[in-house]
Amino acid sequence: MLRAGVCSVTFRKLPPQEVIRLAAQAGLQGIEWGGDIHVPHGDLQAAREVARQTREAGLVVSSYGSYYRAGHGDELPFEKVLATAKELGAPVIRVWAGKQGSREASPEYWQRVVDDSRNIAQSASREGVTICYEFHGNTLTDTGESARRLLEAVAHPAVRTYWQPRVEQSLLPNLRDLRRLMPWLVNVHAFWWSSSGERCPLQEGEKAWSRFLQVVHLSQREHWILLEFVRGDSAEAFLQDARTLHRWLSAG
Repeated sequence: MLRAGVCSVTFRKLPPQEVIRLAAQAGLQGIEWGGDIHVPHGDLQAAREVARQTREAGLVVSSYGSYYRAGHGDELPFEKVLATAKELGAPVIRVWAGKQGSREASPEYWQRVVDDSRNIAQSASREGVTICYEFHGNTLTDTGESARRLLEAVAHPAVRTYWQPRVEQSLLPNLRDLRRLMPWLVNVHAFWWSSSGERCPLQEGEKAWSRFLQVVHLSQREHWILLEFVRGDSAEAFLQDARTLHRWLSAG
């Protein structure tokens, strides 16, 4: 089952109450709350309050978008991240696979990220929480091949991944990346940017996204399709993208 939601980082300048209002107005089902602005790491009171407001609006906390970097736990203690996710009621914590690209990273750095990923997964799994990597440049999950390599090396049932199209790639390479990661896929970040990085209406990516969603749907598992970043950080652009996403998901 595919569920529609939004990442709160889409509206970093808005307070949580307004993010919730927009998500409800858009008819979405859930929100991934970000750990940078709306629910800061370690702010348990904010996490409790945002969780309450989300529930009262009839929405679900899909996940906690943390800025924890696997392999760099000295910069942000994972215990702080996990405690915040628990107060928020988030079943998933999104983390970053280090801060080096897969081609530049040494074998020692790879092992450092693998070891830390296992450690945080052990802690998270005891609380019923899953760890998911951000699929992103300048990390060890910057390609489908490298992300799969990392997931296979970690080999922990509580470590999974997100996916999003790589802006610089065409349809077929993006599909290959997605298919490589399907056994570990939890959530998807949905947006449409030009190859130069300009934000575009989601509907302009319909040809590609129809293929992406077909692949995700075949898993027969639950996945959140989370809108992330819209043209000009505009509420109207967001509502338009939400209508587009609803139409795609309704079409099956």
